[in-house]
Amino acid sequence: MSFPNVYTHRKVAESNAKSCEICFKPSTSVLITPENKDFFYVCPSHLKDTGFCTPKIDQAAVEARRKKELEEEMERVKKEYEERQKKKKEKEKAKEKKDDKGKEKDKDSKSDDDKKEDKKEDKKESESTEEVKSPPVEEEPRVFELKSAFYQQRLSKKRQTEIAKRNRERLRDPSFFPSVPKSLP
Repeated sequence: MSFPNVYTHRKVAESNAKSCEICFKPSTSVLITPENKDFFYVCPSHLKDTGFCTPKIDQAAVEARRKKELEEEMERVKKEYEERQKKKKEKEKAKEKKDDKGKEKDKDSKSDDDKKEDKKEDKKESESTEEVKSPPVEEEPRVFELKSAFYQQRLSKKRQTEIAKRNRERLRDPSFFPSVPKSLP
């Protein structure tokens, strides 16, 4: 009864926490095989230990996530650019209306004021986008491969439980024991 050395990290509810297989402290992290043939509770700190297991990183998934993040960033930048262009056009239209009414001298002083306001707004927008833009949270790896010693330990434990189960079933079966002799010796 063998199973692959690929374990997926899952979390369980606090009420379902059980002792870690290594340090016996309560843990909500579970490592489970793909077909649910084997599972055991383990502390998250042990998952970071290179002597216990190594994370298996799916390069295709990492590349897809990076590509998706880049596309989202490009869309966000495009929207900001379009908004800025709309604001500039609106300001230019407003300036043209004011220019028609006002004099040339007022135009120079107002345009300087408008340029200063534009710079202030650009700074505010860039600061607000910097606040929104936070460094991406690195997700912990979800798939692990146990080191050979721990994997062999899991295999032997699984074999022992299966042997014990078979022995219990045999003992329940009445034909397992020899029958009393019916003839005289």
